Amino acid sequence: MAAFGRDLGDGCTLTLRDLTTVEPLHALVAANLDRLRAAEPWAWQEQSVDTIAMHTEHLLGQYAMDRSLPCVIRSDDRVVGAASLAFDPYLGQASLGYWIDAGLEGRGIVRRTATVLVGVARARGCARVEVRTAVHNVRSRGLAERLGFVHEGTLRSGMPLGPRRVDVAVYGLVL
Repeated sequence: MAAFGRDLGDGCTLTLRDLTTVEPLHALVAANLDRLRAAEPWAWQEQSVDTIAMHTEHLLGQYAMDRSLPCVIRSDDRVVGAASLAFDPYLGQASLGYWIDAGLEGRGIVRRTATVLVGVARARGCARVEVRTAVHNVRSRGLAERLGFVHEGTLRSGMPLGPRRVDVAVYGLVL
């Protein structure tokens, strides 16, 4: 596997997620678990070092098959978030996901991250990129809109969040 890395400016980088990121990601998820559970179905699953390691291995397998680009966001070499692209070669599109530590929200780090990943999708020849987020996730929806994504519709009860289901806003960017 070829290494992936991009400078995001202001001491931030976007690098490939790997097994060295498991423990820092575990600590970061634990510190942000309540707010992640408000928007991320995966946050409702067990978040142990072992489960994060298994998920990282799965993502690296997808990366080796050229189906995903799983990354961590670093600030001064400290893991502060995660972002990824999942590729669908049959449809010629990608799905974009992202999250960052609560203390770093509003600094443009995720915007720069998403811009880099959209550029990767474009360079790969993807025709479009999608972002799907809970309707109530105002920050994520706002970022998608600032990046030029268009709200294409809402999937009623499209996402499980713990014991309930929430509506999902679907955003698309045609490349």
